Amino acid sequence: MAELPEGFEEKYRQLLGDEADAFIESFDKPVVKAFRQNPLKANMDLYDTESDGKVPWGKWGNYGAVKGHSVDHTTGVIYSQEPSAQLVGELARPKPGERVLDLAAAPGGKTTHLASFMEQKGLLVSNEIFRKRAAILSENVERFGVQNAIVTNHSSQELSPKFPQYFDKIVLDAPCSGEGMFRKDPAAIKYWHEHYPEENATRQREILEEAVKMLKPGGQLVYSTCTFAPEEDERIIAWLISERPDLEIVDADKYEAMDDGKPEWADGNPDLKKTARLFPHHSDGEGHFMAKLVSNQTEDDYVAKEPKLAKSNLTKDQRALWQDFRTDFLPDYDPALLIAFGDQVYAAPEGTPDLTGLQVMRVGVHLGTLKKKRFEPSLALALALHPDQFTRRYEVTDEEWAKYVHGDTFMIRDREQYKNGWYLLEIGGNGTGFGKLVDGQMKNFYPKGLRFQVREEKNELSDDMY
Repeated sequence: MAELPEGFEEKYRQLLGDEADAFIESFDKPVVKAFRQNPLKANMDLYDTESDGKVPWGKWGNYGAVKGHSVDHTTGVIYSQEPSAQLVGELARPKPGERVLDLAAAPGGKTTHLASFMEQKGLLVSNEIFRKRAAILSENVERFGVQNAIVTNHSSQELSPKFPQYFDKIVLDAPCSGEGMFRKDPAAIKYWHEHYPEENATRQREILEEAVKMLKPGGQLVYSTCTFAPEEDERIIAWLISERPDLEIVDADKYEAMDDGKPEWADGNPDLKKTARLFPHHSDGEGHFMAKLVSNQTEDDYVAKEPKLAKSNLTKDQRALWQDFRTDFLPDYDPALLIAFGDQVYAAPEGTPDLTGLQVMRVGVHLGTLKKKRFEPSLALALALHPDQFTRRYEVTDEEWAKYVHGDTFMIRDREQYKNGWYLLEIGGNGTGFGKLVDGQMKNFYPKGLRFQVREEKNELSDDMY
């Protein structure tokens, strides 16, 4: 039997009654692993990952484990995310062209799911308050090939003045007591105590007070937690709609494994039944709570001014280096807005607001680095664009790919067919990085910090890490 925190079992025996035994026993069931396929890629078919069947909600979910050193993972074809967590993005379902905020976004599961729906159109602001977690978020956005995201590093209190009444949709997967993760992450058990859910609820209310300031009239807010605690779930939603009468709870599209929210665990408001719960004794996944709310404010209530738009800051010489590279290697790719951070060049999403005063980890696609008299492309560019956009491509074999990700140079096949210069290296129909061909030898430009040796042993990922 799982070592559950003292007081936890008693609390849920009182709340769940006859269901309590099945609930407590579910903590000894095996963890169910899952992943999503990436529709932003040129080819989203699995190359070296096994699917154990489709997750019943959504188009892209599969049961199965992700290996961190697989082709599919390193090229961003898949993202490790447990089944219950996949429902949050499905509930939000942003449309292409919308402005979307993922307010507590690390490590990136929700952001990459939202991006999948947006099809590289619109603006996705993906925010994380903790710097180290924001860096992991940025890496995962890069691997997934998202072109229309801005990754920021702020508290909600710092962010809300920058984006008043700005977003069509806001997703808050709130920091919580993590009760729903006890089975997957036993370390979470150590932090739990009787007052921990209420401590988290205080923080959740503070974040939500700022979040709703950024919601457009008519916009949608999706709130989720990975806890069973009523203090952090139904009671938070009951509090929110009492504070903001313009917000209305709407039905979460429920699947067979999902339960209605529990009005009796809050203030009895029958609309709380429209929220959704996932219990591990009812579903193949961890514990989650989700609520969807819509603002009933009208355009007459819209008082915020549109923020100024960002402008390119490249010098004439910097732009010329990029244009020389683009004309030769990417002739049909001409991003509307180029922004430089030092010698690093980014293609910012259309409609990017003025970034002054924002802590920005990533904006759009990192194109590459300005060197002396040349431009050197980044891995992010190879992962974001489709292979047919490049004039020179070389499809690596499994053996050549293993050499490439280890940092080795290699002699290419049929070398007389290829002239010197930059090449997109592709495998499984997707880009995996860049190499520079010199007289038949492919020079290696895979980032040193990402290099690894391909081995046969098991190297499964946790979606807490990625």
